[in-house]
Amino acid sequence: MKPLSRPGNHQKIITVVQGDYAVSADPSVVMSTVLGSCIAVCLYDQTAGVGGMNHFLLATQGGHSSRDLKYGVNAMELLINKVLQAGGDRRRLVAKMFGGARMTDHARDIGRSNAEFAADFLEREGIPCLSQSVGGERARRVQFTPTTGAARQMQISGPAPEPIVVAPPAAAKVDDITLF
Repeated sequence: MKPLSRPGNHQKIITVVQGDYAVSADPSVVMSTVLGSCIAVCLYDQTAGVGGMNHFLLATQGGHSSRDLKYGVNAMELLINKVLQAGGDRRRLVAKMFGGARMTDHARDIGRSNAEFAADFLEREGIPCLSQSVGGERARRVQFTPTTGAARQMQISGPAPEPIVVAPPAAAKVDDITLF
């Protein structure tokens, strides 16, 4: 696997946010996302030099008919179709999968459900998953070069920082102003 080049080497960073996807055949493009319980599937055809990344929040829509990309079924189908439209060959598609962390102990394990859904979807579609990093309890940042399939993951350590609450300043009096 070719290493990702360092920023500043004429890279074009595309940030893939929740409920979104990106596809590219530009060798200078690097796709990036941050995942907790969400899943990102990185799909590519290295021979054609094209690939893409999605980022979905929930495996299925739970009975509601929707085309919303926050649901895995829609995000997966769209990603596959867009990579094929961009020149990929279905017989050569391979995937890498990231995310699915358990971010809280107080609710069902959405991350696990998302990871299981994505793995099952890829298997049903006959798309090999070459590697995956799913589960755990920490968020991760993922960078993916769609033309080569190179991927890098950095786990985000520690708990999320506490928000800082700043009280609004009291009304200033004329003699309270200090000039310097």
